[in-house]
Amino acid sequence: MKLTTKGTKNTKNFLIAGIRAVGIGCAVRDSLIPPVYELHFGVRRVSQLLIFVLFAGTGCGQRPAPVNDFASERHRMVQEQLVARGIHEERVLAAMAKVPREEFVPPNSRAESYEDGPLQIGQGQTISQPYIVAFMTEQLQPKRKDRVLEIGTGSGYQAAVLAELAGEVYSIEIIEPLAKTAEATLRRLGYKNVQVKAGDGYKGWPEHAPFDAITVTCAPDHVPQPLIDQLKEGGRMIIPVGGFGDQELYLLEKKNGELQRRAVLPVRFVPMTGEAQKK
Repeated sequence: MKLTTKGTKNTKNFLIAGIRAVGIGCAVRDSLIPPVYELHFGVRRVSQLLIFVLFAGTGCGQRPAPVNDFASERHRMVQEQLVARGIHEERVLAAMAKVPREEFVPPNSRAESYEDGPLQIGQGQTISQPYIVAFMTEQLQPKRKDRVLEIGTGSGYQAAVLAELAGEVYSIEIIEPLAKTAEATLRRLGYKNVQVKAGDGYKGWPEHAPFDAITVTCAPDHVPQPLIDQLKEGGRMIIPVGGFGDQELYLLEKKNGELQRRAVLPVRFVPMTGEAQKK
């Protein structure tokens, strides 16, 4: 199209059309267009109006929404939250660098996926701080052929990390909607070596016992006897014990039929519900 100055009416119409054409979605109003009686259609004025048209099309405050670079955030999390705090087992670090934590949090929390703290996942439950997940996993020392039991599936994040390191993972979640969501997420992400069921974790999963390792992500006030019974000789269990605000993370090892335990970290987990509250 050739711009002409043969008449103010045609020129104004051209400019209005140009502004509206480039201003789609930018809420350009007629009030933004200079009144025709203020224009002098010399070359300078026409150039100024063309600049105005271009400004209207490129401004509008419409910049693309920033897209989270989760891979970079995951790498930074590993270096700044894990390695810097003493997590050094290469297999654990590799698993933490691979599992997409953002897939295990609610959509409105995805941007905070790799923050240094727990996040709410609904039903009054949380996904643990990345460091705690890595620390508990490292303490278990899972091997590729191990059978691992997890009590407290939550969103499935810890189970996914364990699935990267062990042969079989059995996870129990007492809140059925969380169990179903976690199972669906793990399947969608291709974790075929994880089985999830809704049930009371206090009782363990005797059908698949004994276990080489057991991790518990909710706190009873004592170590459940069924879990002790289902731990294999030479096996390890990591479990928080105590009331809310006064908990210790214990590492238990079964040696010669006896359970050796030591406190490894003060923590704060949600309480274990169900049978644990009756004992």
